Amino acid sequence: MTDDRPIHEVDPEFTALLTKDLQRQNSSIHLIASENFASQAVMQATGSVFTNKYAEGYPGRRYYEGCEFIDQMERLAQQRLLDLLGGVHANVQPHSGAQANMAVYFGLLEPGDKILGMRLDQGGHLTHGSHVNFSGKLYDFSSYGIDPETERIDMDALRAQAIEVRPKIVLAGYSSYPRHLDYEAFRSIADEVGALLMVDAAHFIGLVAGKAMPNPVDYADIVTFTTHKALRGARGGAIITNDEDLGLKIQKGLFPDAQGGSLYNQIAGKAVTFHEAAQPEFRVYAQQVIANAQAMADTFLARGVRLVTGGTDNHLVLVDLRSVNEDLTGKDAAKMLDSVGITLNFNAIPNDPRPPFRASGVRIGTPAMTTQGMREEEAVQTANLMTDALEAYGDEARLAEIEESVRALARRFPPYPEGFVGYPG
Repeated sequence: MTDDRPIHEVDPEFTALLTKDLQRQNSSIHLIASENFASQAVMQATGSVFTNKYAEGYPGRRYYEGCEFIDQMERLAQQRLLDLLGGVHANVQPHSGAQANMAVYFGLLEPGDKILGMRLDQGGHLTHGSHVNFSGKLYDFSSYGIDPETERIDMDALRAQAIEVRPKIVLAGYSSYPRHLDYEAFRSIADEVGALLMVDAAHFIGLVAGKAMPNPVDYADIVTFTTHKALRGARGGAIITNDEDLGLKIQKGLFPDAQGGSLYNQIAGKAVTFHEAAQPEFRVYAQQVIANAQAMADTFLARGVRLVTGGTDNHLVLVDLRSVNEDLTGKDAAKMLDSVGITLNFNAIPNDPRPPFRASGVRIGTPAMTTQGMREEEAVQTANLMTDALEAYGDEARLAEIEESVRALARRFPPYPEGFVGYPG
């Protein structure tokens, strides 16, 4: 028999940590672009009896018995995803966005094949060819960057590079680029050089689902993404293709090449996530995410803070700290801001003179604060408090005053005011 006592009786030591992080989440302003707050329904699904089932393979082709309801649930998640975003083939098994990308490479390429992706230090992602990542170690990546003046992707330069390199995949997508992507131009370039077009939409697919941003599925052969960032759901990844054969090849790239048994409690959470993202209120949320980011950007600019590209089209704002304090590193700024209740991450800026683990920027994302219930008024207030804190770096008395204001604002918008499913806090 399983132990059916509540968690605080089963494991008090763990429960103490759970309580502390619940308190942290309920008393901070959350600006990490890759974080969000899952609903009670999503958390119920991820903590459901689907946790107990092991399965390898895909619906109808399993290596274990007892999968009839797992199959139905996975097919439900796949269909909901296609209904939400379009496309022909959906794979909901990737454990993460990185493994979604790995599945594409493994399924469609051979080691040493050429890919053209965005430079990590100018807005790309580790899996877009970084030398410390499997992608850069196994494949021949060429990296495009941004125009040094506009800090935006130079599509003419990218086209010339693609013609020279002749990659098998042209990869669009980012982790810290605050502007829309020109999908038509990417599509044209890929077609011109005979490449597949892949879009890594991990950061912004939730805004696409909410009809607040253009849909890459309308242009790309392959779209990969995560389900826990702006999409506000269970942790994991997914893949959509516009060609059934591509989808089947990528399936093999995921299983058995990259993963064994999938996390079916997480896939259950994804099924609920896609259902939630199809509701009208999700569109309101997605629009508000962008409105909040633009309100913050306008406030920073008014305070004399330099932003990479001068603003934002999406949920991201990238701050150049040198415009506030020449000596303040991103790592030190992020640590200080976290201490006053504003949680974000340090981030390299284009042509950053500092190493990545110190960096000269901080990255701001507005999905989580929007889920907390904050709107433009609170976004402006947050940007002002953040700027005040950056300007007061080293002044402990002033920072203590700022923390009081931050905590007071955060406590008006707790993500889990009554705790969460099965544990009130």
